[in-house]
Amino acid sequence: MGVPVIDLSCCILCEICVEVAPHAFAINDAGFVEVLALDDYSDEDIHEAIKNCPKDCIFRE
Repeated sequence: MGVPVIDLSCCILCEICVEVAPHAFAINDAGFVEVLALDDYSDEDIHEAIKNCPKDCIFRE
């Protein structure tokens, strides 16, 4: 599985990804969502965060 990437140009900061997979996504000091560094991004919670993004801003690279 590839690394999740967030397209910040369409992100509405709903924080669903942070709620669903807090070990993989966080709000940074600038107030934007970021992907946290992990060894493995195949977790089901990450898949759910990608699937539930209301603007489809998260994809795998």
